[in-house]
Amino acid sequence: MTSLHLADQIIILGYLVFVLGLGLWSGRRVKDLEDYAVAGRGYSALVIAMTLSASFIGGGFTMGNAEKVFSLGIINIAVLWGFSLKEILVARFIGPRMGRFPNAISVGDVMAVNYGKVGKVVTGIFSVLLCAGILGAQVGAMGYLFNLFMGLPVATGIVLGMGIVIIYDTLGGMRAVVSTDVLQFCILAVGIPLALFLGLRQVGGLDALAASVPVGHFDLFGHFSTVQILSLFLTFLLGETLVPPYVVRLFISRNTRATCRGTLWSGLFSIPFFAIAGGIGLVALALNPTLNANLALPYVIQTVLPIGLRGLVVAGIIAVVMSSADSFLNSASVAFVNDIVKPLLPRPLAPKRGLLLARLATLITGSISVVFAIRITSLIDILIYAYNFWSPIILVPLAATLLGVRAGKAAFCAGAAAGLCGVFVWNRLLGAPGGFNGLLVGVFANLAAFWLTARLSRQPLVAPEGTA
Repeated sequence: MTSLHLADQIIILGYLVFVLGLGLWSGRRVKDLEDYAVAGRGYSALVIAMTLSASFIGGGFTMGNAEKVFSLGIINIAVLWGFSLKEILVARFIGPRMGRFPNAISVGDVMAVNYGKVGKVVTGIFSVLLCAGILGAQVGAMGYLFNLFMGLPVATGIVLGMGIVIIYDTLGGMRAVVSTDVLQFCILAVGIPLALFLGLRQVGGLDALAASVPVGHFDLFGHFSTVQILSLFLTFLLGETLVPPYVVRLFISRNTRATCRGTLWSGLFSIPFFAIAGGIGLVALALNPTLNANLALPYVIQTVLPIGLRGLVVAGIIAVVMSSADSFLNSASVAFVNDIVKPLLPRPLAPKRGLLLARLATLITGSISVVFAIRITSLIDILIYAYNFWSPIILVPLAATLLGVRAGKAAFCAGAAAGLCGVFVWNRLLGAPGGFNGLLVGVFANLAAFWLTARLSRQPLVAPEGTA
């Protein structure tokens, strides 16, 4: 693949400059850590849907999705719908209960209700690790994109893309993140479907696509057993459930009704979007069966779009990556300061000092994310690897708190230890027998230990209605 035409490159650079300016302008009035984290808590359902969608649709769910469909077929789209189901379930069962945490700015604040300082600090540590891992997927995608389309070395592309994100995210916090997310959502919601439409036209239509692609790519059970498919579906259902950026989106709406509607709309939007992004992988396979699978989405854009329009769509792809990166970067910074630093300090942290520390934390998290990106090359694999730092340890006690279930520190510690051991034993010592992901074993081990410990401690498992 060759670099884009100069006109397309100018469009992309112009877009990046505009995003940087928008982020800096939107976040110019941030005054303390709470404002940095939740931006005034006044956003509508539509804005919640747009910023939430822009947050989770990153490099893994676009480039990584196209790569896997190119290699394995439409089964990858089907397992990603586990994520869509998760968003719908959160809208139905979790969203209505968020009014119980009116002052929370992080996941650690929610966990502290039941599990005290221990729960808050442990949650903060794993929040940072998870966000750094998922951010690593976006960092890797940025390097690929700038290398493919601009002819820049991968490292230079990472510095350019992440540099812009870090600047506006550091200075503007959640206000900058939401403003840029809304813009980026509009671009990706148009750009990705447009690439598929023009790609299908290039191939000759749906019938020609079906004739050009191996039959096995349309078989849900062609490459995996039923157990493996179920494992992957549940991995995407549970892997990013209630991760920090998505939980924070439940804090920033004007009321619980806006929270529920925005989350539901986001989940429904993801269903066709995952199919569209995966469909681009099939188009790439039909156009060039010998292509490197990692290049599936960029290749289609480079091949089927005219000059000018190509630049806009590439800008949309970059928007996808940046919108996910800024959210996870912001959440990691807030978790570091609010959930780790503040509880461990001997005296209260001044608001301005907390804001300064949150801004400095973005640099640390960005560095960790680069390590993840270098360690694992597949964007989807980075996501699955990062999930191991969240669901087996934090998901069960967090969901319990949000649903009004009371349990103490002992239940939290027992569940977290069991979840961590379950993942390690199943994946590392046993080698993930049967292709069943250790993440799921960890979640079930956590659930069993958490429930058993809570029962043995004879605590009331259901909190009185209206209490936190």
